[in-house]
Amino acid sequence: MSQPLEVICLGRAAVDLYADQIGARLEDVTSFSKYLGGSSANACYGAARLGLGAAMLARVGDEQMGNFVREELARAGVDVSHMPVDPDRSTALAILAIKDRDTFPLLFYRNDCADMATCADDVAPEFIASAKAFAITGTHLSTETTAGACRKALDAAHQAGTRCLLDIDYRPVLWGLTRLGDGETRFVAHQQVTEHLQQWLGDFDVIVGTEEEFHIAGGTTDTIAALKRVRELTQAVLVCKLGALGCTIFPGAVGDSVEDGVLVKGVKVDVLNVLGAGDAFMAGFMRGYLRDESWETCAAYANACGALVVSRHGCAPAMPTEEELFDYLERRTSVPRPDLDQQLNHLHRVTTRAPSEWPLVCGLAFDHRRQLSDIVIETGADEARLPKLKELLIAATEQGVSRSGLPVPPAILCDDIYGQDALNAASGRGWWIGRPVELPGSRPLRFQHGDDIGSQLRFWPHEHIIKCLCFYHPDDEYALRVDQEQKLQQLYQAALVSGHELLIEIIPPRDMASDDMTLARALKRLYNLGIRPDWWKLPSMSDTAWHNITQVIDGADRHCRGVVLLGLDAPMEEIKEGFATAQRHSICKGFTVGRTLFASAARDWLAGDLDDNAFVERVADNYAELISCWTELRGPHAATDSVSTQGALS
Repeated sequence: MSQPLEVICLGRAAVDLYADQIGARLEDVTSFSKYLGGSSANACYGAARLGLGAAMLARVGDEQMGNFVREELARAGVDVSHMPVDPDRSTALAILAIKDRDTFPLLFYRNDCADMATCADDVAPEFIASAKAFAITGTHLSTETTAGACRKALDAAHQAGTRCLLDIDYRPVLWGLTRLGDGETRFVAHQQVTEHLQQWLGDFDVIVGTEEEFHIAGGTTDTIAALKRVRELTQAVLVCKLGALGCTIFPGAVGDSVEDGVLVKGVKVDVLNVLGAGDAFMAGFMRGYLRDESWETCAAYANACGALVVSRHGCAPAMPTEEELFDYLERRTSVPRPDLDQQLNHLHRVTTRAPSEWPLVCGLAFDHRRQLSDIVIETGADEARLPKLKELLIAATEQGVSRSGLPVPPAILCDDIYGQDALNAASGRGWWIGRPVELPGSRPLRFQHGDDIGSQLRFWPHEHIIKCLCFYHPDDEYALRVDQEQKLQQLYQAALVSGHELLIEIIPPRDMASDDMTLARALKRLYNLGIRPDWWKLPSMSDTAWHNITQVIDGADRHCRGVVLLGLDAPMEEIKEGFATAQRHSICKGFTVGRTLFASAARDWLAGDLDDNAFVERVADNYAELISCWTELRGPHAATDSVSTQGALS
């Protein structure tokens, strides 16, 4: 953890499978999206997104789903060092459909699952004492084993002065009170459950629940009577969620109406589904509570987080970041549909990217298709050897990075025409992977696999970055310019839906005049059309041109990851000269260079004059040389602000 630990969450940590088809019965659903799940894990994840130092305490299975839960939490910044891996139990699953705003058929697969095996031996008192707060959910009070873990943790928290929070999180099915297929039922009265919960209420400083959850805790379906009964048993601050109405907070005595508490009304939004709203509410409330904000502010954060999540698909991935939350709070009365608000959606996209930043990209680009086909024709080689060539380039990437001592993961550009096996070999390893979609050499821009780009992205690993080369000039003939812009808009919208990052490569045609404003004008035009890619790939340019594009990018999208340089098969020394200029501008994050490094070796290999090992050695040497050049130049250079900007952006 890079910051002090503010909250430890103990409870359910699972995987959610959300139906993609809205309005379908669970029986009729044909595909699902996989997300982090479990109430405690969701709240912990949301707290981390909001900037809190958060840790999760729960077991996961020793399998792929358990790995996913830990990795997904870690990607959000959650400390997972106290999440034991259970060798004998599987990670829990929840499978659900969204039939309508209030109906969500839900199946829990939690029979002897890993998180319900979390026990007292998993709790380190010194770990609990290191946090500002400790939060649990009610499900983990339902069995002797998990209750033992809660007891030990609560005792450690009390001894250390750590604040304790309870989200009642009442799911009757998880207490064995409904049939297995009835996961969506939120309330079943049960005297034994009430009596059991009441034994724990005095342990907490804050208790959060819906009206129905306070009904089970208080033993009556009269909300005020239930709250008063809970107050008799605990001095905790009581936070009662009222759905779309907001929430009411009782720091002290409970009055005769919800309005007698600190009533903070919610903001009306169109609901996609209500699942996950409570977890988001808890995350938002903790963000205020653990930063010692007023009750009104805590409630405002909580209500806003809940409103954002109910308007989106999924729970954990829908959780807002701190920047997104504050933007929404400033504009909430004018945003009835957060899911349709472009600014919120952009903030959600760019502030939840993982990794959060790529400080350096030194890439080997071998996404070439037409150029390699030309070499095949020149050498008389068999085109069927090209997939093998791409796999050897993966090996050259690894060796080149190793030799250079590059402090970040490898980066590649690779296609799926000749390079699918190479892509498969590189995926899942934390590499920066760009994958082209353009039809090689097309002008106007056309896509390699046809116009329905969205259907293609469905089958891509999420880590792959969409790369699209467009031969574009802001002074193109009108019909050509509009045609290409529409294709880029189509691609950008597809990327927003699929969640993949997007890299747009702009190369002005050689037969058109260009100056230091050409690329800046091109980028400005695309930004004006609402296209905000995560990355740009651009040719080497002058200091003045770099200054101009920096102004454009900074003005249009301060969350842009940056620019990577392309090579255009230029001689090595020419590329190094371009590096020297680019290094003076912080917007440039590195390079993706290809034929300069491998074209000669590829020609010799295809001609039979070079064996596999010699090919890999030659390319790796070239690649390592270029990486070393970049890293030697990348000193603490500030962007060249002193260079005058020529021309005006339109």
